[in-house]
Amino acid sequence: MYRLYCRFIQKILHAASPFLPWREPEIFQGPGSLRTIPALIKEKKWNRVLVITDEGIRRAGLLDQLLPLLEEAGVPYALYEDTSADPTIENIEEAYKLYAREKCDVLLAFGGGSPMDCAKGTAARIARPEKDLYDLRGLFRIWRTLPPVITVPTTSGTGSEATLAAVVTESVTHKKFTMIDPSLIPRYAVLDPLLTISLPAHITAATGMDALTHAVEAYIGKSNTASTRIQARRAVKLIFENLPGVWENGSDTDKRENMQTAAHEAGKAFTRAFVGNVHAAAHALGGIYGVPHGLANAVILPHVLEQYGSSVYRPLAQLADLTGCSSPDQTTAEKARSFIQAVRDMNASLHIPAYIEGIQEEDIPVMIERALREANPLYPVPKIFTKADMRQIYQKISPPVDSSTTEKRN
Repeated sequence: MYRLYCRFIQKILHAASPFLPWREPEIFQGPGSLRTIPALIKEKKWNRVLVITDEGIRRAGLLDQLLPLLEEAGVPYALYEDTSADPTIENIEEAYKLYAREKCDVLLAFGGGSPMDCAKGTAARIARPEKDLYDLRGLFRIWRTLPPVITVPTTSGTGSEATLAAVVTESVTHKKFTMIDPSLIPRYAVLDPLLTISLPAHITAATGMDALTHAVEAYIGKSNTASTRIQARRAVKLIFENLPGVWENGSDTDKRENMQTAAHEAGKAFTRAFVGNVHAAAHALGGIYGVPHGLANAVILPHVLEQYGSSVYRPLAQLADLTGCSSPDQTTAEKARSFIQAVRDMNASLHIPAYIEGIQEEDIPVMIERALREANPLYPVPKIFTKADMRQIYQKISPPVDSSTTEKRN
């Protein structure tokens, strides 16, 4: 009965989707496209920009590429650089107050998914000052025109510059919640591959696999459309063709640009088709242990695909054909398994671990509860997971127990 309820909700959302006010951000793309920002701000006659970023971006020296451009063009700005790795309610409230105090009228998110989610949350608070963030969580709670948001991703993973979602963390409980509303889709996105050149290899790997997870989950879900299937397929192909190479040679500008395109296409795909149990499990894991989201997705992805079983054989077989990891003589099931193995092989080639260290057995029930609460009834997954299904996922990503060590302890 519960499965029927979930599918009923998902069908209603899918039927209503064409009538929602969808839009895509205006894109400025290519090496050096960061330089277009001052002209854009002046053209729109905005008075003061709030730049939202994090300390890691400053330490990496990337702010030195943005702030002088604003200063040289005479663009006034305020700077918020305290965004946490998982943006918190406190981060958003601080940025919201700074925006008001400095009399800003446009937001500029500069960084990975965290500054972008922080900027989206801040814009939501600006548009709905009478509401707190708890009131805005869930589906379609904002429904107002937001102040303009310019996004400048410095990684190629989240695709947040194209999505209608923002993930926020409660500092005390470490629970994550999501705001989902078409108004959260940013107005502008600047995709400058030069900003990603200095990314360390491990971040290139994790963010690239994050983008792959977005594309795969959008493609295999039950709410995809003709356009999201095209976007997801394009993203998957670009990632398979470019991620290993850019991990080996981070200064390859063409591959960096292709990865930005892949992340953006995947973001557009899942903003209409949604994600699935991989993300639900990863958010719960990250909330308790602070595991970076892209890394969690990468480790969890092949296990969830396996757990789906025959419900995903056909779409995964199509992705196997697309990426060249199948052979004509294979059955649909064999092709699907070949794609899952290709994901595992890519993880290994990128030095992504097979397990997440430190998972405690006593935390697994809490993660199961949080993951299932996020996934159901909203996510149009190929198979609605039970508690037993989700437990298997967490057990499979936990390091194997050394029986000899266990005996000695006993």
